[in-house]
Amino acid sequence: MTQREEMIAKSLRAVRARIREAADKKGGAVELVAVSKTFPAEDVLAAAKAGQTVFGENYAQEGCAKVDWFRENHPEMKLVWHFIGPLQANKTRQVAERFDWVDSVDRLRIAKRLSEQRPEGLPPLNVLIEVNISGEESKSGVTPEELPALAREIAALPNLRVRGLMAIPEPENNEEARRRPLKAMRALFDAHRSEFGWDTLSMGMSADMVEAIEEGSTTVRVGSAIFGARHYPPKAPA
Repeated sequence: MTQREEMIAKSLRAVRARIREAADKKGGAVELVAVSKTFPAEDVLAAAKAGQTVFGENYAQEGCAKVDWFRENHPEMKLVWHFIGPLQANKTRQVAERFDWVDSVDRLRIAKRLSEQRPEGLPPLNVLIEVNISGEESKSGVTPEELPALAREIAALPNLRVRGLMAIPEPENNEEARRRPLKAMRALFDAHRSEFGWDTLSMGMSADMVEAIEEGSTTVRVGSAIFGARHYPPKAPA
């Protein structure tokens, strides 16, 4: 095992321990989505060898390449892939053909394309509706007021299964401020849960996963706490 593989395995154990401790206090299971965006397939492989089976990708081209890499090189690994970033209409087909979940649906047009482009023979694509719970102008997601109507329209599409909600609240330094949108998401989830049969509330990342679990999250998305700091390529000058 290389030093990098040891680091990933150790970090993964630590994250799981924190999740388990928080989940035990709350009661109920919490799923970990290891967010592997910007990290190479070899890092995903290291995490998979350490027992992680669920991964999240933000960028369609990069994520699809990793799914294909595992299909070609490690078909024995039955990994579950979540697409968790904003999805453009011209990228829906490749995502619909490869991913098991799309956690960031916030427009009917995107949902329709995913349903139409889901290949025959594959199970329905699991989707989460992204809610802009903090009301940020720069963030994707529907408003809480828009949610019920959109959820009903998406639920009627034949090749999708709406599993619940996802949110990325605005970062806050104050704990009370961090918890406020998490509580609001839980209330929104509970208000419509029986109508739609939802079972998944995805909120919480490396910095706030414990608080999110305590407030009712069933799924947390953790990247840097497992793989380390991300190094994004510099943007080209305008």
